[in-house]
Amino acid sequence: MTTYFSEPQSMYYRFGEDQDQVLKVLAERYIGANAQADFVYRVFQKSGILQNEKGLYDLNLGKRFPDAPKDHISYAAALVWGDEDRNLDVLVRCYGPVRFYFNEQMVYRSTVMDEISPDATVKLSIDIKPGWNTIWLEMKNTPAGFGCQFGSDEGKVRILNVFAPFQERQGQAGWVFSQPNLAASKQPDLLGKESDVSLNWLPETGWSDVDKTKPAFERIFGNLTGKHAYAWTHLNNNDSTGNAVRLSGQSSGSLSIWISGKPVAQVKEAGPFEVNVPASFGRSDLLVRSEYDDTAGPWHLNLNATVSGKPLSLELPQRVHGANGESWLYVGPFESEVEPDLADLTRTDRVYQTGLELTYWRLDRPDAWIRPYYENAMLSNKWTVGSVTNYGRWDYPLGVTVYGLLRTGRYLQRPDITRYAAEHVQACTQMYEYSLWDREQYGFPAVNQQLVMLKMLDNCGSFGSAMLEAYSECHEPTFLPIAERIADFMLSRLERQEDGAFYRTCVGEYAENTMWADDLYMSTPFLVRYARVTGNSAALDEAARQFSLYRKYLFMPEFKIMSHVYDFKYGQATQIPWGRGNGWTLFSLTEVLEALPAEHPERPALIEFFNELCEGYAALQGESGLWHQVLNVPQTYEEASCTAMFAYGFARGVRFGWFKDPEVYVTAAERAWKGLICKAIDRQGNVHGVCSGSRYAFTAEYYDQDLRTVTNDNHGIGIMMLAGTEVAKMKKHLAEHRVSSPAVSHS
Repeated sequence: MTTYFSEPQSMYYRFGEDQDQVLKVLAERYIGANAQADFVYRVFQKSGILQNEKGLYDLNLGKRFPDAPKDHISYAAALVWGDEDRNLDVLVRCYGPVRFYFNEQMVYRSTVMDEISPDATVKLSIDIKPGWNTIWLEMKNTPAGFGCQFGSDEGKVRILNVFAPFQERQGQAGWVFSQPNLAASKQPDLLGKESDVSLNWLPETGWSDVDKTKPAFERIFGNLTGKHAYAWTHLNNNDSTGNAVRLSGQSSGSLSIWISGKPVAQVKEAGPFEVNVPASFGRSDLLVRSEYDDTAGPWHLNLNATVSGKPLSLELPQRVHGANGESWLYVGPFESEVEPDLADLTRTDRVYQTGLELTYWRLDRPDAWIRPYYENAMLSNKWTVGSVTNYGRWDYPLGVTVYGLLRTGRYLQRPDITRYAAEHVQACTQMYEYSLWDREQYGFPAVNQQLVMLKMLDNCGSFGSAMLEAYSECHEPTFLPIAERIADFMLSRLERQEDGAFYRTCVGEYAENTMWADDLYMSTPFLVRYARVTGNSAALDEAARQFSLYRKYLFMPEFKIMSHVYDFKYGQATQIPWGRGNGWTLFSLTEVLEALPAEHPERPALIEFFNELCEGYAALQGESGLWHQVLNVPQTYEEASCTAMFAYGFARGVRFGWFKDPEVYVTAAERAWKGLICKAIDRQGNVHGVCSGSRYAFTAEYYDQDLRTVTNDNHGIGIMMLAGTEVAKMKKHLAEHRVSSPAVSHS
């Protein structure tokens, strides 16, 4: 095996057989490296460039400028931030002639075939550098079309967040684009001043001269008789004497005012007002409900706060990048009979029913909304994650990581660890309703991309399973509605073969018409937990049935292991037993067996299948205790994540009494764990030797040469914790029962 660190740096050298200490360091290193960072809120203008359902930014300038003369040119510009060096594949689909410059170097010039073929997609590789990177698109209008689509390949996984250039728009999200011009222009300094550039950039950030004369509520909502809206700010009370705060101003209708959630004043009539209210020292939420009265002129509200005659400052209640100078957020307008829950109004993880539609918080700027973005981790094409945090992201490798943290926290009796894991899940689910609304508004969601764009098991099964595992920790009310959606997708809408086996259609993609061993993990653990939480036994039956079906397609009887993929295009399995694909299989089978009642008709066959697989895996274990990347090809490198999964499966088989001959597997599990702490986990808790996310191939060389290992890859961290907890439980079980060869049990 490749040596990742010297022996004194290993976890075994430092802690020996002290599994509790190993698990503690693993969990604490992960949490320390992935702080609980919230979503980043930015100004976004809906009148700007939106994304389509594939996540591509749709710069269809022919629709925006239908009267643009032939050969006129428009430009689009954006910034991309890099925390570190990373590579990203981007796609370009041309409506007309396009030139693409990245960091001022031309990366692409369209060909005539790119421009006239409606389905032509060009994939380009760009190297993002630490700091700001610039994107500059030059697009010419022709009778064939005007503009392009642009974005990252697999946009729901490899997120490309773009930021507005120029100092005046600093912190805002989205592109700028120019009015068509006949004369060509060189790329300006995108970090400089917009006012220094002769081009007229859109979207406009300021109100027109006419709108500037209107009060805020009128220019945001219009004058709507009988409607009401809310404004929210932070009141900064720097007075320590305890004197009352005086709120004064003028309103075009009745007002209700709350401070820190408590009603403090009501103004029943339009006109000037002045009220004294209690307010604690420091920052407090100040919420105002304004109702429009059409007899009092335009819809307006002016409010000032003073204490002892000194003015108090107001500031945005949520940090919003790009909102310099703003102090209020606005939401509405609501129908007269609709009153949102007051407890929900001073938060940004909700959308609000106004009557017939939903809405969210916005600013006193043209078509400007606040929008949350997931900016914690920047993923490359190899799924590598650097020093930035993964907290708050919904994706399948993080599902197994969260599961590992939950189990480790319980085993160590560390509620801080389980709380961290549960709050990671809550950060996603509490934004779920918003993320659905975000997709409807902007074409593609800025958060929860994989959950919202639900199209395959990868998008929901792993993290959904972790979500239900976390349910016992927090009983978060947002979990179960999402679980219902995932269950409906798996049980009612997922693609199946005629015999009912899950598979991937993926029309037009590399994985078209295939079945992956991985998908047993992406489906059955969720179905097991869904059945447990809801009492839906059909979900558990489905999980058991899928194993019998997958065995028919993927089992390699000569080795008693699983092929990674069955390719229906060729009517055969690849016959390549990828380690982690087999690990997912065994891992998931133990989850199903643990849940199946003793009398379940599928149970005897699955117990037999479990023993067959474990016999095959045990025969291929290397002398170091680890398994190879391709299990039956010893020339491939030894890989850590599959090793952890086999240790996990063997230990559970011993503890639950599923083995005909358990002694072999006690030894194999212990050897695997020792191999991991000697060769794959260093004394700081860094995890090495985990292969990157896989596609598939009919050759072992792809898995060995193209799928290299990544340090602290999320495909491996959680499963190391799970393996450690299960091997420890196995040892405790054997010690307590004082039995070297427990009999087969069907419990």
